[in-house]
Amino acid sequence: MNFRSLPSIRCLLAVGCLWATLPAGAASFSGEIGDGAALFLPEGIAPDKLPTSVALVETPKVRGPLPAGWPLKPQFSQTEGKSRVTLAVPAGTSLYGEGEVTGPLLRNGTDTVLWNTDNGGYTRDRGRRLYQSHPWIMGVRPDGRAFGFLADTTFHAEIKTTDVLIDFVSDGPAFPVIIVEQSSPQEVMRSLGKLIGTMPLPPRWALGYHQCRYSYEPDARVRQIADEFRARRIPCDVIWMDIDYMDGYRIFTFDPKKFPEPAATNGYLHEHGFHSVWMIDPGAKLEKGYPVFDSGTENDVWIKAANGDGPFVGKVWPGECVFPDFTRPETRAWWAGLYKDFIGKGVDGVWNDMNEPAVFDVPDATMDTGARHRGGDGLPPDTEARYHNVFGMLEVRASREGIQAANPDKRPFVLSRSGYLGSQRYAATWTGDDVSSWEHLKVSIPMSLSLGLAGQPMSGPDCGGFQQSATPELWAHWVAVDAFFPFCRGHSDKGTPGKEPWMFGEETETVARTALERRYRLLPYLYTLFHESSEDGMPVMRPVFFADPKDANLRREEQAFLVGGDLLVIPKWAKQPQVPEKWVHVTLVEGEDGAPNNEYQAEVRLRPGSVVPLGEIVQNTNAESFAPLTLLVCPDEKGDAQGMLYEDEGDGYGYRSGDYALTTYRAHREGDEEVVAIERTAGERKLAGRPTVVRVVTTGGTHEAKATDGGGTIRVKM
Repeated sequence: MNFRSLPSIRCLLAVGCLWATLPAGAASFSGEIGDGAALFLPEGIAPDKLPTSVALVETPKVRGPLPAGWPLKPQFSQTEGKSRVTLAVPAGTSLYGEGEVTGPLLRNGTDTVLWNTDNGGYTRDRGRRLYQSHPWIMGVRPDGRAFGFLADTTFHAEIKTTDVLIDFVSDGPAFPVIIVEQSSPQEVMRSLGKLIGTMPLPPRWALGYHQCRYSYEPDARVRQIADEFRARRIPCDVIWMDIDYMDGYRIFTFDPKKFPEPAATNGYLHEHGFHSVWMIDPGAKLEKGYPVFDSGTENDVWIKAANGDGPFVGKVWPGECVFPDFTRPETRAWWAGLYKDFIGKGVDGVWNDMNEPAVFDVPDATMDTGARHRGGDGLPPDTEARYHNVFGMLEVRASREGIQAANPDKRPFVLSRSGYLGSQRYAATWTGDDVSSWEHLKVSIPMSLSLGLAGQPMSGPDCGGFQQSATPELWAHWVAVDAFFPFCRGHSDKGTPGKEPWMFGEETETVARTALERRYRLLPYLYTLFHESSEDGMPVMRPVFFADPKDANLRREEQAFLVGGDLLVIPKWAKQPQVPEKWVHVTLVEGEDGAPNNEYQAEVRLRPGSVVPLGEIVQNTNAESFAPLTLLVCPDEKGDAQGMLYEDEGDGYGYRSGDYALTTYRAHREGDEEVVAIERTAGERKLAGRPTVVRVVTTGGTHEAKATDGGGTIRVKM
C-alpha cells in the first residue's frame, strides 16, 4: 500500500515521512471504560450494541464521558473499501508490541500484516506476517508515560507506523478502538491484562526444559532419549511426540506398529520423571470409517465450502482433510470430547500445530477466504475472511476445555502455533519454524519480548533452530540464552541431525548442562513470575527499558533482556548492549565461569534492591528443589532489598482455595550486618522449617549465612 496514493492523507517528504493532516472522521462515540482505558467507536457502531469480541474477556461497559484533556483520539475513515484508523502520537514516542513479529523490538517505521500464515523460515512475504496476529501497540513517551492502542477486529489488516503516526487498515467493516493511558509501560500491561485476560498459572513442569524432534519414533526411541538425559544428568522435564506417532497422520490415533501401547510409553516417561506432550492438528482426514471423520460428519461440525453445502476440503498431512468450525459452541464441545480417551492414555500436554490453518498446494497456504463459518454464542455467521485469524485461538480454547474435563485435577498445558490477541488465556506459544542461523537466534529475543508486550507471557523459539543444521558453536550460544526464556524447548526438523544437547560434542554438552542447571536453579523465581503474570498480565521476559522507562538509551536494546524485574541477561555475543548501570554480576551455578562455559554462558546481573529465590539443581521438577532455599540479596545504596517467593503444589487447583504460600523477604543494613526478615505474606500452605542460605551479593563480593527458615530473620556478617 502506498501512503501517498491515499487522498485523505498528505505526506510531506522532507526528513522521513511527516504527516501534515489526518483523515477526517473523529469517533462518533467515545467514553471511559475504566482501568485507564477509553472506548472509541466509528459511525455505525452504538456503545450498547458492540459486536462480540474474541480478544476481550468481556464487552466494555461505558462508565462515563471521555475525561477532559484525554490526549489521544483516533481518527476513523473508509478508504478504497477498507476500514481505517489513524492515531497521531507525540514526537519522541517509542512504539512496541504487535505480538509475533520479525524485525526490531522498536516498531517505529515498520510494516506488519495481520494474517496468520504458515511461514517456515519466516520467508513468505518477507516475514511481514507470521503465525499469529495481535492488533495491539504500546507507546512509551519520552517522560516514561505510556499508552496502548487496541484495534478490535479479526479481519486481515496492515499496521504501518512512523515516529508520529499509527496507521491501521483492515479489510473488514468498521471496528471499535480502545486507548489505554497510564503512568508507565508496566501499568499499561496491567490494564491490557484486565482487558484481554491473563494466562492461567501453568503446571510447574512446563517451566522445565522440553526436548522435541520431528519425530521421535518408534516408542523405543522415546525411551532411549529419556534414558540418555538421565544418564548424562542433563535436566529435562518433557519429551514431545510429533505427527509420526499417529496412524497415517489421523488425529487422535496411534500407529499400531510404532506406538502400540501409548499408555505404557507415557508410564515409562512418568516413572523416570518426565511428562509428555503429543501433537494434535486441526485437519481430520476425509475418510469414511475413520471415527473422527464419521463422528464429525454426524454432528455436522465441519466448516462449509464457499460454494455449496459440503465441507471445505484442503490437503494437509493425511491427504484431503476437513476442518472443525470452532465458531460453533457445539463444535467446540464435540472437539473437547475427543480428548477424553486421548488424555486417558497418560498424555500430559497437547500441541496444536498447523492451526492457521495451514493447507497445502494452494497459493496462500491456507483455507479459501470464502469458506463459511456458522457462528454461535454471540459470534455471527460469516466467512473465513472474518474468522481466519482466530481459528487457532478458538481451537485451543476447545482443546483446553477438553483436557481439563478429561483430567480435572491437573492444570492443562497446551502449545499453539497460531494465535490472536488474548490467546494466552488458553495456550502457550512458540515462534514457529525458525532456522539454525545467527540471524534467527538474535531475532528470537525481540520476537518473544514483543509477544510478552502483547499479553502472551509464555513463549520462546525452537532452541537451536528447527530447520537446517546447527553448528556446535551456534547451538551452545543458543541454549545459553534460551535457558532464560519463559518457554524452553529444543527441536529439530526431519532430515537434520538431532539437536539433543549431547549431539554436538562434549564441550557443547557441558555448556548445555550448565545452562539448563542455571534455569533449574531459577525455577522458584520463574514460577513466582508466572504467578504474578497470572494475576496481572505482566510479561515474564521483559525489555530492558522496563528497568527505567525514562532512559532513552534503553529504548532500542534488544540483545539483553530482563527476566522479571530483578534479573538482567546479557548474551555473550551482545555488542555494546545498552543496559542499566550498577546492576551486579551474579553466579548461579558453580563452574559456570570456567572453560568451556566462559565462552558461551550469558552474563546474569541483579537489580540493586532485589531478593531473588533460587532452588537446588535437580533433574526434573518432580524432585524437591527448595531445600536448601537460596536467597540472592542485592542491597541498594541504603542497604535495602526486597523480593517474593510463590509456592504451591505445582499442579492442580488447591491454590485457589488457599493451598499456597506467598513469602516476602525484606533486607536492611544494621551496622556491619545485612538483616533479612522473612514474612509469610499470604496463603495457608504449611511449610516445614527448611535450610535457607542467604547470599548477599555486592560489587565488593559475596557474603553468606545459613539458617532454618521458620520465619523471623537471618543475619549476614558483611
